[in-house]
This record gives sequence, structure tokens and C-alpha cells, in this order.
Amino acid sequence: MHTNGVLLDDRYLDVFAEYDVKVGVSLDGDRVANDRHRRYADGRSSYDRVIRAVELLSRRREVYAGLLCTIDVANDPLAVYRALSDLNPPRIDFLLPHATWDTPPPRPSETAYADWLIRIFDAWLDEGARVPVRMFESILRTSRGESSLTESLGLEPADLVVIETDGAYEQADSLKVAFDGAPSTGLNVVSDDLDTVAAHTGILARQQGLGGLCDTCRACPVVDSCGGGLYAHRYRTGSAFANPSVYSADLLKLITHVRHRTAMPAHALPYETIEALACGYGDDHDMEHLLAGQRTLRRGLLAGVHAQRSAADGWDLLTRLDAEHRPAVDAVLDHPYVREWAARCLTGGGSPGYLANIAAAAAVRAGVDAEITLQDVDGVFHLPTLGAFEATSGADGRLLVKDERFTLARTPDAVWLPVRKIETGGFTVILEDTDPHRHCHGHLAAGRLPEEEAGAWQRMFTEAWSLIESHYPRYAPGLRAALSTVVPLAPPEGGDVSSAARHAFGSVAIALPKDPATLALLLMHEFQHVKLGAVLDMVDLYDQGHSGLYYAPWRPDLRPLEGLLQGTYAHLAVSDFWRVRRDSVPGDTEVQFALWRKHTADAIDSLNGSQALTPLGMRFVAGMRRSVEPWLAEPVADEAIALAAELARRHRAASGAR
Repeated sequence: MHTNGVLLDDRYLDVFAEYDVKVGVSLDGDRVANDRHRRYADGRSSYDRVIRAVELLSRRREVYAGLLCTIDVANDPLAVYRALSDLNPPRIDFLLPHATWDTPPPRPSETAYADWLIRIFDAWLDEGARVPVRMFESILRTSRGESSLTESLGLEPADLVVIETDGAYEQADSLKVAFDGAPSTGLNVVSDDLDTVAAHTGILARQQGLGGLCDTCRACPVVDSCGGGLYAHRYRTGSAFANPSVYSADLLKLITHVRHRTAMPAHALPYETIEALACGYGDDHDMEHLLAGQRTLRRGLLAGVHAQRSAADGWDLLTRLDAEHRPAVDAVLDHPYVREWAARCLTGGGSPGYLANIAAAAAVRAGVDAEITLQDVDGVFHLPTLGAFEATSGADGRLLVKDERFTLARTPDAVWLPVRKIETGGFTVILEDTDPHRHCHGHLAAGRLPEEEAGAWQRMFTEAWSLIESHYPRYAPGLRAALSTVVPLAPPEGGDVSSAARHAFGSVAIALPKDPATLALLLMHEFQHVKLGAVLDMVDLYDQGHSGLYYAPWRPDLRPLEGLLQGTYAHLAVSDFWRVRRDSVPGDTEVQFALWRKHTADAIDSLNGSQALTPLGMRFVAGMRRSVEPWLAEPVADEAIALAAELARRHRAASGAR
């Protein structure tokens, strides 16, 4: 039962204990907060009598259910929380005031209720969550796929029916806030059984889970925790309950904050980051979320490799360094091809002994003395992020790290090939031509570059980056923050070649093109794949079991849904490149823009029509659509539109013939 507590005494508690009735008490915080609304009719404070009831319950913990606090944002949230938690209740339950779109709650700011609760959550978390708080626990539980502890959150079916004192069955009494008679079912204990009540349309409406929510809620990234909020809070005249909660902005902000602070499930992507990435961009802060997820993933993969028990020395050194020199370990684990190697090991295609090379590279970076045997891979003893020793005949892989210097202990004259870097304007990337695990891009990687060719890369990269910063500034922060490596590919016989590998976040592979503008385009294009791959490591954008194949305007073959999603996302940048390029370079640039904006928009339509996107996937693709729609409205010469349409028709026809 629930009570304001003013009449509670030991006689009642004896009865409750006999019949195993749990008792909760309404208390809105300290004296100031509680007396704002909970006074006697003559104006006297009820606070002292409520505190007396709480003290009685504290001595009878077997019947004590906890405290319920109705939120009033006019009260100091920390004062409220301290007053409640100092009473050491079994649980605190914060209740959003009952309101609807017709009668909205008092709201001094757009997310006043979220801001109020966030201050309490941060204090609660910092203090070790010493008192259970139902709302916060429910967000944490639903974020990791478990059930909610309250009807106001989560997607579980409502399982509550009320029996009024006259025997009438009613729905939850919170529905009274919507309109007169809203909870009524027309059923009664005298004439109807509970199976009949369960079949009532009002009860069924609150048991539909995701399917019972409006489109806005279904597309929300936190719908698995929010669940649309309390059913009563969705009401609006004209559309009934087919709306988001009147507290939807608060719930989105609160849940996103909770997930961000607790990194739930593994690393949550904040709402703002998802929105920025969906539109095709993302800045350095957005990249930090992707980088953090990748670091955790790589550590897990390395632990899996260690479980094969083939690299004990490397694991022991690496874990010791991780405890004392984590930045050095992170710098090595951030190298894109560490994950590629680990993934290959776990599928039976790599050498677990290379873990020693990873540990040795971290020791060198940390300046820690060590001695360890390196793994020879494809003729080199490679140290990720540093370079490689050529494994000449008779070379011994015993590496000695001493006084920040390192050498092959028994082959001191081994040829060292230091990692190459290209740099411009404070932006530096590795030009990776020694890592034996870079051969994963579907194209032939170049060997060790001659100095002249490395110089050509430097000159062209400088010009390409200048073009990106000046003409495509929305792509520059993400590239600068997360592009760490470029792998030179062997020159193709004709055309340009580039690639991104699914397990190599932070790297793209490119054959040196004919001009800086093409290099800029290829960097932008492939980095889109890099970003989306990292997003897909953290969240589900589509049904993994979906087996449909789809036409992709840039491929001769039909593509699975992930392939179409990847290609469409990459071609956001391609379309944008030609959109800007046509203003400064005459020729076929206008045709290219007309062609690729159409292809990209058509592919977005295919994604939306797949029926296989998750709610978050729908939101992500909607962000892609928001970027493309203004481009479709930009004026383009009729001749360019006609030629682009003809090229598109020919491609589709050729694809269909195949």
C-alpha cells in the first residue's frame, strides 16, 4: 500500500506484517520541499508526522517498501536527494508529475525535469549508488537488455489492473490525468473475470511494446529504455495516446546522460553524436566516442588471442605496461592493424605470437627496459606504430629495449625500416608500408616506398588536405581526429583504387592518384566507411538476420543490406564533393553532382523500403536523408540532369543484365 504516513502507527504495522503488506510513503524531500504541496487544510506542516512514520517503518524493514518523491523543479534537487537518502530507505522512487500535452507540466526550460534528475543522478553515482533509485536502476537495466522496474520506463507489457472499492476493474489510475473516465473498462468483479479484463482494448494498448508506439518514439535511439514514457503522459486531444510522452525531451536527455556516464551498454553513442554522424559528418568529440569503443573492442580481442595460450610473454609485458603506462599501450592499440591481426587470429588465420611485437612496441613507447622475442611475419619483425626490422637470413627476433633504445640483441646489424609519416598543418598520419597485416583491403598493397615516391605522397597529401580544410571543412575535424594511417596501394592499370577494411578503424588504403583533388575525394569517401564501421560495432542499425539483396548504383552486383548502407553513407561524401567542386572547376563536375546526388537519394529510398532497419537505423537513415534533400533542390543545368539520368539508366540496365 502507499500512504502519506500521517496516520501510520504500530497497530497498522502489525496488521501489515501479519498479511505481508509492503508500505511506501510519499515524501517530497526536506521540510521546505515537502511543505510546498503537502500541508493540512489549515496550513499546518505534515513533515514531522511523515518523518515519524518513516522512522517507524525503519524499525520494521520487513514491511518497508521505500519513499516516493513527486518531482517539483522549484525544489533544490540535491537538497531533496540528501533529505531522502539520509533516511536510508530501501528504495527511492522519483515520480514525474502527471501531465499531458493538453495540460503540460510547469516547465521553466525545455529539459527542466531532466536537468533536475541529472544533478541527482551524478551525485547518486559519485556516492556509489548507496540507496537504490528505481528510475536510475531501470535505465541501467534496460540499457543492458534487462527488464525495467517501473511501468513508466521500458518496453515490457503493462501488467497492472486496478480494482476499485465498488468492484469496478480499471486501468492504471494515472490515466485519470488524460480525461474523465479514461481508466474505465466497464467491467466488474461481480460479472467479469480477469481473462475478460486482459482482453480489453485499453489493457491491450499498453501491452504492444515497440509496436504500440508512435513513429517518433520508434525511431528514437533510447526507445529501449524510455519505452515511450508513462502511457498517460502521451495523451493529446485528437490523437489520444499516439504521441511521444510530454516528457520526451527530458527522458531522451536523462537516458543519454546516464548511458554516457556509465558507458552502457559498452560505449553509448550520445544523441548528438548519432545525429552528427548520420548526416555524414562528425567532429573530434564524436570521434572520441568511436575511438573509445574501438579501444575496448581491441582489448577484448587481445584477451581472446591470449586465451589461445600462445603468447604468454607478450601478454605479461603488455598487462604490466597497461597498469603503469596506459597511454603508451593505447597508442599502440590504436594502430588500425592490431585489430586486423587479432580478428585473423581468432578465426584461425593469424599468429598469436605477434602479441609480443605489440607489447614490445608499447615498451619502446613507454621507455621501459624489456627483453622479448619478436614474431617474424612475412619476412619482417614488425613493431606497430614504429617500423620493422628486415628479417635477413639468420636474423634473431630477440629484442632488447634499454635506455629508450632498442635493437635485435643477436642481430645488431639488422636493417631498420622506420615508420613513414606524412604531415601538414599539424595533422600527421602514418604512411604504412611495413605492417604485414595491411594486406586486407582487397587490393595489392605497395611494398616499401622509395624515398622519391614517399615524397610524392607528402606533396600530394599537403595539397589534398588544404583542399579539404578550405572547401570541405565539415569533414576535416573528424578526419584529423581519427584518420591515423594511409596504406599506399600498388598503382592500378587504369582508374583510381581505394579501400577501407572493416577491422582497421582509422586507416584507408589508396593508390596515389593523379591529382590532389582526387586524393581529397578518396580520403573523404573511404573515411565514411571507417566511421560507419565503428558505429556498427556499437549499435544495431538493421536486422542482422535480414538476407535481402539490393541494387547499388555504384556496383555491378546486388548488395546485402549492410553493403548498401555502407555504400550509401560513403556516397554522401561523394555527392557533397562534387556539389562543392562544380562551383570552382568547370567540365563534367555538374554531371557528377547530378548523378551522385540521385544515386544516393535512390539508395536511401531502398534502405527505407527494406523493412529491416531498427528504430535507431531509421533515425540514422533519416539523418542521411536530411543531408541529401537540400542538394536535390539545388539548380543544375538541364543537360547535366539528362546526361546523369542516362548514365543511371545504363548502369541499372547493365546491373540487371548481370
